[in-house]
Amino acid sequence: MEGNEIFTFIGNNDFEGVQKFLSEHKLKGDLYDDHGMTPLQHAAYKGNKQICQLLLDHGADVNSGRHEHGYSALHFAALSGKDDVCACLLSAGAKTNATNSVGRTATQMAAFVGNHKCVAVINNYIGKSDVDYYIVPRGLETSPKLDAILSEPLHNFIMQVNIHPVRVALNLLPSLINHLPPVRKVVTLMSEKQMKAGPETNEIMSFKLHYLAFIIGEVQKCKQGDKECDLVELFVRKVHRPIHGEKYVEMFVRDCVREFPYRECMVFKQMVSSLSRSGGDSIPALSVLTTAINGHRGFADDTQPCATCAEESATKKCSKCKVVRYCDRECQRLHWFIHKKECARSNAVVSSSISCTTNGTSGETEQETSPTKQTSPANGNSTSKSEPTQGSENSQDTTTSPSSSEAALSSETKKEESETSALPKQDQNRDSSKTISNSDNSSIEQEKLTEKVSNLVCT
Repeated sequence: MEGNEIFTFIGNNDFEGVQKFLSEHKLKGDLYDDHGMTPLQHAAYKGNKQICQLLLDHGADVNSGRHEHGYSALHFAALSGKDDVCACLLSAGAKTNATNSVGRTATQMAAFVGNHKCVAVINNYIGKSDVDYYIVPRGLETSPKLDAILSEPLHNFIMQVNIHPVRVALNLLPSLINHLPPVRKVVTLMSEKQMKAGPETNEIMSFKLHYLAFIIGEVQKCKQGDKECDLVELFVRKVHRPIHGEKYVEMFVRDCVREFPYRECMVFKQMVSSLSRSGGDSIPALSVLTTAINGHRGFADDTQPCATCAEESATKKCSKCKVVRYCDRECQRLHWFIHKKECARSNAVVSSSISCTTNGTSGETEQETSPTKQTSPANGNSTSKSEPTQGSENSQDTTTSPSSSEAALSSETKKEESETSALPKQDQNRDSSKTISNSDNSSIEQEKLTEKVSNLVCT
């Protein structure tokens, strides 16, 4: 019964209780509950990274378990949807190819329940020892291929989930940007090693490493002689360049797939088949690449990604338009050279829509408050045509303030209106016709002449 207390503590997410239990009891091996689950599996199912790390520090076996359906700790972490717990178990040596009683791996179970981040973390994981292999001289080498100080940054660079070219280039900062040649060489060697690992061949990781090395090469091409320039910023401008930016990314990804040396692998054939589609069935090359590496998503997320690097966790918005999202100020700064035009245009559209709404409201109010003007449309039309210049002089925008045109009428026109208001309706029409200007008379005569010509043509 005492051994079951730890399962109660884990079920209640009681970290202090688990810590106290482990300090009081010196466990030899793992404990199992009635279903054959270990404390680590319970913690992974609860998605508690802190307790998982504590159990691993006390010697818990990450691959141990007697679950009746063959679920491992990584299976439970993938089902919980906690990508940080998956990364913690993977760093402790969890096997990604372990299957349950129905033959499903942790990645497949996570994809089945829609935990796409966990799928991406598991697919993109690579051990730290694979990178540390190159910080030690091998054979006749006098110096290692990679400096030891670059091992940790390169490991984080390889395990990134977002493979958008801009995000990959930004992740080179600040440690790797000054060591691009050796970093590219090591990544290329790791891609070759993943493809020649025998039974443990990982085609997806091999192609991803090839893709990362290809991007590093493109960033290197942005260097302009001996000039000191920001290579990442130049690369970002090339990707987001108006009109040509999307074409550049499309051709860039297709060239990367074309240069993959291992043409017989299934991943290469799958991508070539998807990229060869044309017409309405064509898919963007970057989407094909993302699906091949991170897995297929059955349903698209509603979240709006970063406009610069396509990061899904973008929480900041442009302070002006409140529409475009960014990860941070750096992404906003890199994207401003193209967004400043769109931002000004969106603000103009919003202001125009507001003014149109104001115009419609003011026009309806005027019609409701002065119904007497509707009874004599001839008078209203004649007065508006008699003095068109005075209304434009007194008001720059007559649509925003309809009453300003009435206030701009001359005193003579107002006097004529007051005099004609006391006359019968026929006299009003007769007097109102006198106020028509010479230009209006000429236009009427021209219309009559046009009608005569049309009648002659018809006859």
